[in-house]
Amino acid sequence: MHPFRTAVENRDLDAVEALLAEDVVFTSPVAFKPYPGKALTTAILRGVLRVFTDFRYVREIEGADGRDHALVFTAKVGDKEINGCDFLHFDEEGKIDEFTVMVRPLSAAQALAAAMGAQFDRIQEEATTGERA
Repeated sequence: MHPFRTAVENRDLDAVEALLAEDVVFTSPVAFKPYPGKALTTAILRGVLRVFTDFRYVREIEGADGRDHALVFTAKVGDKEINGCDFLHFDEEGKIDEFTVMVRPLSAAQALAAAMGAQFDRIQEEATTGERA
């Protein structure tokens, strides 16, 4: 099992943050523009863990060179079941430098967009101050 998966499943955001490159780029399933940087990515992931319930990874797929991983997950957002995949790319130092999330179905993606939108002021504050609001 990949250390990122272990950290997320244990809800250990300090361990997740340690696996992120400073210049990581997070691409959200519900936002057009990618989010650059470790602080913002960490704050977004913290928000996601507040929004998702019953989260679990169900499959892990590793690329041939070990620098790409796909982690398939299920969760709930409110009363909506969501299926998704975290696509991770690792730099030469083994840190995550690209993090892309895709989710389905549309109704769950819409619920996720609304729930994360309600979190975004808090996410920006956490990213700016480094403190958990």
